[in-house]
Amino acid sequence: MAIGSGLGAQVGIAAESAYGTYVAPTKFIEFTKESILLKKTTAQSMGIAAGRLLAMSSRRVVTQRQAAGSLDMEVTTKAMGILLQTLMGTTVTPVQQAETDAYLQTHLLVDTAGKSLTIQKGVPLTTGVVTRKNFLGCKIVSAEFSCEVGGMLTASFEIDSKDCEETSVLATASYPTMAPFHFGQMSLKTGAYGTEVARDGIRKVSIKIERPMATERFYAGAAGTKAEPISNDQVKVTGSIEMDYVDNVLDNLHTSDAATSLVWDFMGAEIEPTYNERFTVKLPAIRFDEAPPSVEGFDVVKPTLSFTGLYDGTNPLAIEYMSTDATL
Repeated sequence: MAIGSGLGAQVGIAAESAYGTYVAPTKFIEFTKESILLKKTTAQSMGIAAGRLLAMSSRRVVTQRQAAGSLDMEVTTKAMGILLQTLMGTTVTPVQQAETDAYLQTHLLVDTAGKSLTIQKGVPLTTGVVTRKNFLGCKIVSAEFSCEVGGMLTASFEIDSKDCEETSVLATASYPTMAPFHFGQMSLKTGAYGTEVARDGIRKVSIKIERPMATERFYAGAAGTKAEPISNDQVKVTGSIEMDYVDNVLDNLHTSDAATSLVWDFMGAEIEPTYNERFTVKLPAIRFDEAPPSVEGFDVVKPTLSFTGLYDGTNPLAIEYMSTDATL
């Protein structure tokens, strides 16, 4: 029996080979919050019958089923690969570094057709019995990564799902030994692509990747469930940088509207010499939309600079993930 509260909850994931087809979870996520819920559309018959004052229970039908919600977590040194692949779209095989236990995953931004997950959550009753809810055909429609002074690197994934079923068995959760990435490991660089320079005074960084999709593809003959969502707009990348006003390099980029490359990096523990656990976001071009260095009192000036991520015509947006995971 599990603990009869959120302490006994679990979330497991697995990559699907076909959209909406259940796959037993193989990875278990140490999450901080989730809100993935079934959404059903119902219709009620309103036929008039002499003397009937209430609508008939037997005449209510479910016409559509889908699910959606968010999954929040700390970004850790293991088990993040499947989520990153589903967000970014590239089919990734971790590449062993030399003959070490370090494996590099390079997730490039491409279309996400064919990339979906089964997400199983176990929700405990107060009795300790864990109910299971299996969300099928889960697409990641956006993800936001954020880290601030004294904090962990966190991720929030927005999920769109085809359906929810409760028949497949609850998998037994197991968790690898891992650690969270955090502010003490963080650096931010900007400049010409490939020769970026570390910026001083950075206090918080957030980056959001949005993948607009047609998520309402409900067709006859599908029992009220949707076809796989498809991309229907360009990817939107936005972010913000909070900093002490130690220099005006980024402020000047806002004034000129010039582009710069951005590398946001977290360097963790050494796996083997010259290879460390690492999480890196590479944006080949960003342009600043707002950068107000306003004086609001006696304290150090702390501007928040918002930016848009763009394509430089050559280099792709990428997330690199170095870990000991030999497979996703």
